[in-house]
Amino acid sequence: MRFLGINAIFHDPAAALVVDGEVVAAAEEERFSRRKHGKRPVPFSAWELPERAAAWCLEAAGLRPEDLDAVAYSYDPALVRPDGPGQDERWEDLRTAYAWRAPSFLATALPGLDAAQVRYVPHHVAHAASAGLAAPYRDSAVLVCDGRGEAVSHLAGHYRDGELTILATQELPHSLGLMYEEITEHLGFLRSSDEYKVMAMASYGHPRHLGELRELIRSDGEGGFRVEPVDWGGYAKALRAGEPWTEEHADLAASVQRRLEEVLLDLARWLHGRTGDRRLTMAGGVALNCVANTRLLAEGPFEHLWVQPAAGDAGTALGGALHLARAFGEPAAPMPGADLGRGWTEEELAAWLRVARVPYERPADLPAAVAAELAANGIVAWFQGRSEYGPRALGNRSLLAHPGYAANTERLNDVKGREQFRPVAPMVLADRACEIFERGPLPSPYMLFVHDVRPEWRERIPAVVHVDGTARIQTVDRAGDPLLARTLQEFERRTGLPVVVNTSLNTAGRPMVDDPRDALECFGSSPVDLLALGPFLIRRGELFTS
Repeated sequence: MRFLGINAIFHDPAAALVVDGEVVAAAEEERFSRRKHGKRPVPFSAWELPERAAAWCLEAAGLRPEDLDAVAYSYDPALVRPDGPGQDERWEDLRTAYAWRAPSFLATALPGLDAAQVRYVPHHVAHAASAGLAAPYRDSAVLVCDGRGEAVSHLAGHYRDGELTILATQELPHSLGLMYEEITEHLGFLRSSDEYKVMAMASYGHPRHLGELRELIRSDGEGGFRVEPVDWGGYAKALRAGEPWTEEHADLAASVQRRLEEVLLDLARWLHGRTGDRRLTMAGGVALNCVANTRLLAEGPFEHLWVQPAAGDAGTALGGALHLARAFGEPAAPMPGADLGRGWTEEELAAWLRVARVPYERPADLPAAVAAELAANGIVAWFQGRSEYGPRALGNRSLLAHPGYAANTERLNDVKGREQFRPVAPMVLADRACEIFERGPLPSPYMLFVHDVRPEWRERIPAVVHVDGTARIQTVDRAGDPLLARTLQEFERRTGLPVVVNTSLNTAGRPMVDDPRDALECFGSSPVDLLALGPFLIRRGELFTS
């Protein structure tokens, strides 16, 4: 049976396709529209239909809209309480009206689709399914925490043989995700987009406001929590975008980050007490907080923690499709990885290069050629295979660099137009990771945890060591990604370092590169030395001297 999942209500519009219980395709609309997170000027910043992502998912599987058994829309307007606490009265009626009409909108966007095939899946149930049904475990506890859904901001429960039992939810206006969005905006960043910047800034501060925040943000002992209104200006003045931050702002970020971790630990302990599970799966935007995830695993009661790599709202498209598959009696297979987006054949890539009229070569040994450039301290744009689903570059659409030069952190942030306090990440072979990193789960293929860099390695790979001595690592499996694994091996043969820098292939304010045109545009407009586009190499020097 064939199920299409759609997210199109808050942000991160996306589509995913599940066929006979298997995840076959998933993509975010931003990779097609080139609007990051689907953002548009208010009031059109939400509700964008993932028309191109959905059409591509069907095309990738050789299906037409009329071939679908059902379509999941990951928001149920019947659950909305327009007069409920925490609802945004300016837009709630409009949002709900849009959701009710979404089936007809989808039928227009996908000619041949019967609007009656569209089924509403509650937002947090879709999040839960994206974790509990996509994880490599048959049974698990599941924890969802984000900004908001229809009327709640949190769900706790467990999966048994693919069936979800909900044990607790948290009604709005209490929301850990919205609280973190507020502090993101207060610190001069874009809410519902830049929360990871607050997490990075927190490492520069001290949690000196933790005592006060424990009074305002607290768990209730029953699987939920309370978040009272916080006067953030009383701790540090609000910043405008691009305005420099101070020690006060870093201390506030550290205090909020620490309190978030503590409340999540309380929720996990309560959930473990109710389920006794050894395994926890997580989704929702808060689950992208890799510092909190690491502490949750280290200090919490669960032995194993699996986080959905597309944990934000984009992941509800996948969760919605998996939920419907189970509702129709289909088994749900674990997701095969995050590389669920578009890919191109060698012939198609060569055609793009001919159209672009750029000089290129096809080396006999691509990993060796790329490793040689990295060893010479060049920056490499790496475009291979299918694009990643979710916010992390995992070796398919990446910028790679030498980790042994501390200046490369600033250099890469300059290339990408990012704030200089933000770290870049290391990529390492899974069977070598324990030699270099400690405290954190291994393998770690999705960059959703942080690890301590062993002291003897910190001076050898300074570009990937954050101010607190940690790194958000990505482990590479030799069998799963032999091309990338060989590149790491060739780099170590030349430098003695089994690690390379990996950051997303994009520039500030732009979505991650997805297709060959994006890759060529990014390469042409950025100080990147080499583009590895499939089996082909384009060198910057040759590009501008030909």
